[in-house]
Amino acid sequence: METFAVLLRGINVGGINIKMAELKECLASLPVKQVKTLLASGNVVLNSELSLAELKSRIESALAERFNYQAWVVILTAQRVTELVEACPYPADSAEQHSYVTLASDAEALSRLVEEAKQFEGEMTLLGPEALAWLAPVGGTLDAPMSKLTARAVYKSTTTTRNLRTLIKLKEACAQLRG
Repeated sequence: METFAVLLRGINVGGINIKMAELKECLASLPVKQVKTLLASGNVVLNSELSLAELKSRIESALAERFNYQAWVVILTAQRVTELVEACPYPADSAEQHSYVTLASDAEALSRLVEEAKQFEGEMTLLGPEALAWLAPVGGTLDAPMSKLTARAVYKSTTTTRNLRTLIKLKEACAQLRG
């Protein structure tokens, strides 16, 4: 049994509203155990014996059927969440800037994103084939060039972005499930 972090793209924004209790109920109908939602933005930890690829496919199908939208998720093992949090060189909290990690279910898409992002000034660090850390000024996240780049349609099906603080919470929740 493996512990996973499941990150949904684009819920509770843009007209796709899913209550966390309904999300938990939907996912609990799959071959998973100990489903726990975090925050109200599509962050879930759970245990499953399915492979990562099979779990992704099953979750996206279940969400599309239950909530009638094109569902995209990025799934990481608990171990990988821990590694990414520990690899991030930026602080979780700062008065001047926020630390973000863009996660990808497709390494090729993240590679294209990194190439496009090289045109911007500002710090970013590739954490692995599925993760890119970057900084945005406090109060200016939505206007940050990286934020606008990751919002482009070409990246919708393969990436999602989380604040580093959220990844730390996911790491802690995964550790609790693994017990």
